[in-house]
Amino acid sequence: MRAISPRGHWWVLAAVLTVFLSALFLATSILRGAAAPATTRAQQPDGLVPHSVSGGGPVVDARGGPPVSLDVRPGTVALTFDDGPDPAWTPQILRLLAAKEVPATFFVVGQHVAEHPELVRAEIAAGHEVGLHTFTHADLATAPVWQLQLELAASRAALAGATGISTTLLRPPYSSLPDAVDDRDWHATLRTGALGYLTVLSTHDGLDWEAHDPEDIVRGAAPQDGRGAVVLLHDGGGDRSRTVAALGRLIDDLKANGYRFTTLTESVGLPPQSTPVTSFDRWYGTALIGLIRAAGAVPPAAAALLYAVALLTAVRLLLLAAAAMAHRRRTATRPVPQPLLLPGVSVVVPAHNEAATIVSCVRALLEGGCPDIDVVVVDDGSTDATAAAARTVTDPRVRVVTQSNQGKPAALNAGVALAEHDVILMVDADTVLAPGAVAHLAAAMADPSVGAVAGNTKVANRTGLLPLWQHLEYVMSFGLERRLFDLAGASPTVPGAIGAFRRRALASCGGISADTLAEDTDIAMALCRAGWRVVYRSDAHAHTHVPTTIRELWHQRYRWAYGTLQSIWKHRRAVKETGTAGHLGRRTLPYLLLFQLALPLAAPLMDAAALYGLISGTTPVPAITWAAFSLAQLALAAYALRSDGESLRHLWLIPLQQTLYRTALCLVTIHALTAAALGAGPRWHNPSTAHTDRRAQPAAA
Repeated sequence: MRAISPRGHWWVLAAVLTVFLSALFLATSILRGAAAPATTRAQQPDGLVPHSVSGGGPVVDARGGPPVSLDVRPGTVALTFDDGPDPAWTPQILRLLAAKEVPATFFVVGQHVAEHPELVRAEIAAGHEVGLHTFTHADLATAPVWQLQLELAASRAALAGATGISTTLLRPPYSSLPDAVDDRDWHATLRTGALGYLTVLSTHDGLDWEAHDPEDIVRGAAPQDGRGAVVLLHDGGGDRSRTVAALGRLIDDLKANGYRFTTLTESVGLPPQSTPVTSFDRWYGTALIGLIRAAGAVPPAAAALLYAVALLTAVRLLLLAAAAMAHRRRTATRPVPQPLLLPGVSVVVPAHNEAATIVSCVRALLEGGCPDIDVVVVDDGSTDATAAAARTVTDPRVRVVTQSNQGKPAALNAGVALAEHDVILMVDADTVLAPGAVAHLAAAMADPSVGAVAGNTKVANRTGLLPLWQHLEYVMSFGLERRLFDLAGASPTVPGAIGAFRRRALASCGGISADTLAEDTDIAMALCRAGWRVVYRSDAHAHTHVPTTIRELWHQRYRWAYGTLQSIWKHRRAVKETGTAGHLGRRTLPYLLLFQLALPLAAPLMDAAALYGLISGTTPVPAITWAAFSLAQLALAAYALRSDGESLRHLWLIPLQQTLYRTALCLVTIHALTAAALGAGPRWHNPSTAHTDRRAQPAAA
């Protein structure tokens, strides 16, 4: 196989997970602060607060020089609203203010501006004034300097992106009247003043966030004796129905008492504090709004994705468990093969640089329990002593042929052409069949509708973490899935390690094709579409060597994944066909797409979400879900191992296999999908001429 696919799969997964986790962090750790309700704080020491501030007006100018406290003109009322904009309450308040012809000042939360920029634009278009209320409703008195600066910069950018203006008006969250300013508030005022902001407090707090009825709000918000007032109300942060109900009554009462309504800046004799922003600031703010909206969409999208992954995983586990039990009941009464009644079997062994394993492979085949057998070893251009090693098996039933390297499909077809019997067994050269395996496969051919039989592949070299993970995968995943496909009536793969074919069935499909890199999947699907049944014999065991390094595993699984994609695409029209072909198209192919392509891609996101939920403490649901499915996987693995006669001592590896190993398979799938999308996948070498080694005829083999 020649690989010409692009690299970068690690970067793709790293980028996806980084964006996913960053968005979760932004949405759950930063943005969730904007939903904090209005409240009061315990009084702190205030010895550092100048009396001119604590006993002064509601606007503090600490932007340069000695702090200045600005009071409201007598007979003037500035209505101010915090915590918006809110899609439910802000429009109602705007309509009421318009009907009463009253201006107001809205102190907006940056996140809500990003979520509803049209409401802020409506406030400005109606002639109202806008100030900042931080980005996430953070308490500036307790926030570190870096967070204070970030809150103000982000809220200012959001306002710029939404409206094209900037403002110096700032109302700190959890603030109230000047006499409630403590030392921490004063330090925050000095810091924000140094950044160019006016601190806006209030003279009357309607306490609409805790009032029981509108009358309480009116009483708390109404000034007395003609004194000016900055009234604190809310248009967001909770249920503001009582605020809306009280507002009209408050305005009417104050008008009746001769009060005039103005914006905040006009009430204290300041010029408007809003100015147009530069094109860059507008662009930057627009980009920030886009980012915030995208981050806000991630949690529900992630939740939907996790639900989908959980559903797919649950469905797969249930399907595999049910299929395993049903298949076991079906095969419990299967008769023992009678050697004298078995058909003759020809074995084709394609080999490329398999000198170390070819001898044990061939000898195991000769002892497979079938008396009428011949073995054809096809040396596909090996550069080691594969052919010479095969010839050391001095048995007249063995032939060795050589050809220049053309790829596995060509080697298989060359062996089939030399095979003597109607039943043809194909076995990889690094595989050792268990005693009786050949007999079990041959016995399945007694049914004339069977075109191919898949054997039960097991891992031979179970030393080291990587082979052990593959051992569990072979038993728990491959073995159970083949039982499911057998019950569905359309197995999509006859493993190259051990699979038997009827010669007539192979001929009806044109032999082994080199159209895909998964020739074992391609031929099985082709047989199903030709009307042949492809069945599974769990009692035909073959022990094969699996990759022992990440590089070797990657090479193998990439070929499998890419070849499976090719095979699905090649046989996609089976969806519209009938009979066995229809079973393939409407049962097997959807399973492959959902559970062998989509689920491996999405499953690592569940791992990441579970880990993030545990670390951040935002929600334990993903972690609980992950733990539940891990336990279910553990139970299914125990059942599969026990049903297959395997030891349970390696069950402790299941949690690691379901995270680290699964992530590696996700990378392989990404690699294969990327290569397929770019049309740059690996291909078999171009074929060249094959020839038979005349010295390897039966008499000399």
